[in-house]
Amino acid sequence: MRPNRNRRSLSFLILPAVAVLFSGCGFGGGDRTFEEIVEQTYKIDATATLSLSNADGSVRIYGTDTTEIKLQAIKKTYSVERLRKISVNVSAQPGSVSIETNYPPKKTWGLGDRSGTVDYILVVPQTCKISRLDLANGEILIEGMRGEAVRANLVNGRLYAHNCFSDIHLSVITGGVDVSYNCWEQKKFSIDAQIVNGHTHVFIPGDASFHVVAETEDGQIDNDFAEQAQRSGEDVSKIDLVVGSTPEADFRLRAKNGNIQIGEADL
Repeated sequence: MRPNRNRRSLSFLILPAVAVLFSGCGFGGGDRTFEEIVEQTYKIDATATLSLSNADGSVRIYGTDTTEIKLQAIKKTYSVERLRKISVNVSAQPGSVSIETNYPPKKTWGLGDRSGTVDYILVVPQTCKISRLDLANGEILIEGMRGEAVRANLVNGRLYAHNCFSDIHLSVITGGVDVSYNCWEQKKFSIDAQIVNGHTHVFIPGDASFHVVAETEDGQIDNDFAEQAQRSGEDVSKIDLVVGSTPEADFRLRAKNGNIQIGEADL
């Protein structure tokens, strides 16, 4: 019987090469760090759905004109044994790709968490849908997406979205949110960014048209697009503003404890 090549469920537990990267700095202070690199390419539909979950590390997603997904996962730990216990599980079909990161149980004793980290770099079709991107601790970067939707959730760390023209939902508990554009496409899309503790920065070209609603419970809003007559010098905690003559883009920004900056991009 020939294998079904349209569905691949892979668990990368052990790779041939394990490298000692450095000693005495960076990841482990005085400890040696071990690393494994997983690299895979999957042929998928241009409008496929992607989901990814990770506990510690980073996720960088780059949208481009392609019909495949290129995956690189870099695992780092303090021991080969623990390195092999971290698994990157990929289930890939033409219409969907799911990536799950499994870690060994965390020890309840010792000076720190020894479970390791996984850093992801993915090059994906810019028109694909990111239905779920969950990271507990670290950094998320999403760049160049133009698909149906993007949904990213981060507990602790920083979340960046750059030149994305999808309907995007960003959520951070503690850390920061940065949304920026150094180009502009006059089309209908939305950015919904929420943060509990931390600051939000949004940078938009000066010739862009958009509608922005922003509110912070405990903080202030700095808005470069406000008319001079609207700048009273007092702290502002809520705005509802239309910029330009054709505001198809919609920004919804909310912070509980933190400031919101809406700035003109320095092109």
